[in-house]
Amino acid sequence: MVSSETGCPLAAAMQQADPPQVAMPQAGHQQVEISQPEPSADGSAGPAPLVLALTTEADAERAQALARALVERRLVACVALTPLRSIYRWQGAIETAEEVQLLLKTHASRLVELESAVRALHSYETPEWIHWPVAASAAYGRWLAESCGLGEAPLNPGGTPPGP
Repeated sequence: MVSSETGCPLAAAMQQADPPQVAMPQAGHQQVEISQPEPSADGSAGPAPLVLALTTEADAERAQALARALVERRLVACVALTPLRSIYRWQGAIETAEEVQLLLKTHASRLVELESAVRALHSYETPEWIHWPVAASAAYGRWLAESCGLGEAPLNPGGTPPGP
């Protein structure tokens, strides 16, 4: 089926599909209550309530320090660091800056504490804070939950945790 508006089969499928559903606590926001998706192909209860969050830091050194502190505190399972150039409006002027984006991978139950830690440790006066619920395989969800201090992580057949 192709969407009549876009001509894109993926857009049509997304319009018909039910989005992944989780309840996420949000600092300073109303809690969003959404239902759980169907079980995974491996027969498990389905995806864990995982969250991705974005922030940026001024440079690689600050980004690495923030990422390490969040992993050490078990507020995130993994942080992916990506250098980038940002163009934005700040205090009435258009600015351009080299920054490092941090993609934070966490469990929904850690979101409020994670946001608080990011705000406390961040070098910016107003740090970027964007987050959304995501679905992942059951195995990855279990590894992420364990990495955030919420249970045991299963090992892959090779004896290693699922990759970040």
